[in-house]
Amino acid sequence: MSTTITQGTPIAPPRAPAAAPGVEGRRMFAFLCMVFGMFMAILDIQIVSASLSEIQAGLAASSDEISWVQTSYLIAEVVMIPLSGFLSRALSTRWLFAASAAGFTFMSFMCATATSIEQMIAYRALQGFLGGGMIPTVFAAAYSVFPKEKQPIVAPMIGLVATLAPTIGPTVGGYLTDLFSWHWLFLVNVVPGIAVVIASVTLIDFDEPDFALLDRFDWWGLLFMAGFLGSLEFVLEEGPTNDWFEDTYISVFALVCGVSAMAFFARVLMAKEPVVDIRAFVNRNFAIGSAFSFVLGIGLYGLTYLYPVYLGRVRGYSALQIGETMFVTGVFMFVSAPIAGRLMTRLDPRIMIGVAFAGFALGTWWITFITKDWDFWELLIPQMLRGTSLMMAMIPINNLSLGTLPPAQLKNASGLFNLTRNLGGAVGLALINTVLNNRWDLHLARLHESVEWGNQAALERIDGLTKTFEGLGSLASDAALKQMALLVRREALVMSFADVFYLLTFVFLALVVAAPLMRRPKPGGAGGGGGH
Repeated sequence: MSTTITQGTPIAPPRAPAAAPGVEGRRMFAFLCMVFGMFMAILDIQIVSASLSEIQAGLAASSDEISWVQTSYLIAEVVMIPLSGFLSRALSTRWLFAASAAGFTFMSFMCATATSIEQMIAYRALQGFLGGGMIPTVFAAAYSVFPKEKQPIVAPMIGLVATLAPTIGPTVGGYLTDLFSWHWLFLVNVVPGIAVVIASVTLIDFDEPDFALLDRFDWWGLLFMAGFLGSLEFVLEEGPTNDWFEDTYISVFALVCGVSAMAFFARVLMAKEPVVDIRAFVNRNFAIGSAFSFVLGIGLYGLTYLYPVYLGRVRGYSALQIGETMFVTGVFMFVSAPIAGRLMTRLDPRIMIGVAFAGFALGTWWITFITKDWDFWELLIPQMLRGTSLMMAMIPINNLSLGTLPPAQLKNASGLFNLTRNLGGAVGLALINTVLNNRWDLHLARLHESVEWGNQAALERIDGLTKTFEGLGSLASDAALKQMALLVRREALVMSFADVFYLLTFVFLALVVAAPLMRRPKPGGAGGGGGH
């Protein structure tokens, strides 16, 4: 082939040299360390859920107090997640992530040393607040540091961690408590946490700090945001078990939430340097993607809650048995993550989202036929569908929402995006618990009407139970009635579970219809990474 350049032929400018392989490898390793830190922070949301009774016994806490071990973490974390965007710009990714990981690790150690419920609640709140800074920082780095050709590797990684960690949390917690003690739920974070801190300080070099931003920090905006999100999380956590606004504390915090919300949104729209920049919601894909992320939070946290409650209250499973039964979801998430990453390069992501939520809907509809005898094998297909659907939905939603934003908006937007998923989980749990309790009462009333003294089938069942307890002598009749009442309550509870899954089916189907509302990003569009 001739290499002669004819006169007048424009000579292309030399290409910028590609990043050195060593630099690329270092950045990927630094990112992997960040992903592991995020895994610990998200895992700790659910890791204590299967072991609350052991912590309660160890700290001599009441049943009302012990729930705050979970609630305090969630309230503090939900305040930090949107704040992380501002702090990341001011301190840089390196120092925010290192400080978050160090604080989270130290507070994990302090939780293990707690000797009273008051200490535990305080340490858990600080653990959630400090750890919350790691989660959105990883999402922002994934879409601002790496070029688009790396997205099929990076996106499945963070999608898998963000969904797998809360799913396997109860399983990991159950194993640690059974094998060692509840203290190891927190001690397990210490050595990996120290390693993440060292890696963060020495390897992360994605951006530079802008300390001048700290001089303009909006303290009023932070106060209003904490009042808004913290009160909202409290109302959603405590409402279903305390008759909502019949409870004085819930009414007061609902009022604080409403007033703080108005003040917060007024502040972020007027402040010169708002603590949270909500302008990312002007982007259509980000706004719709955040709504999808909200519903995904219901599918992630809501179903992670429902399965163990059914297995524990109806089947009588231990924490370890529940973890082993739910392990299927985690396996299918692992298997489908790389497949979803590959499909992102070949399929319209909106089709993937529609198929994923159709899978969610099919899985929840399947469980509407639930009975008291369902266990591992009956729950196998719904869990397979859930695990696969989580990955098929999470990865394209992340890409369509964050992958189309300009790099300057990514840090703030990542905090808001992760907040929507957590709030979706909180709203979903409140909705699920409320529907579950209300439908349980309704089914109990209907079954009581059926199981009355004039009902021949009920009389025959009571006679059979009386003969079973005839060894108790004159108490056999009372024991039979008590057993009958327990059977009725169990059947009513199973029927209420079916109702909740039926409702969730329609919620997920609505998103199948809404998937085409998002815009498919143009090839080589904004948000690819460091080179864009």
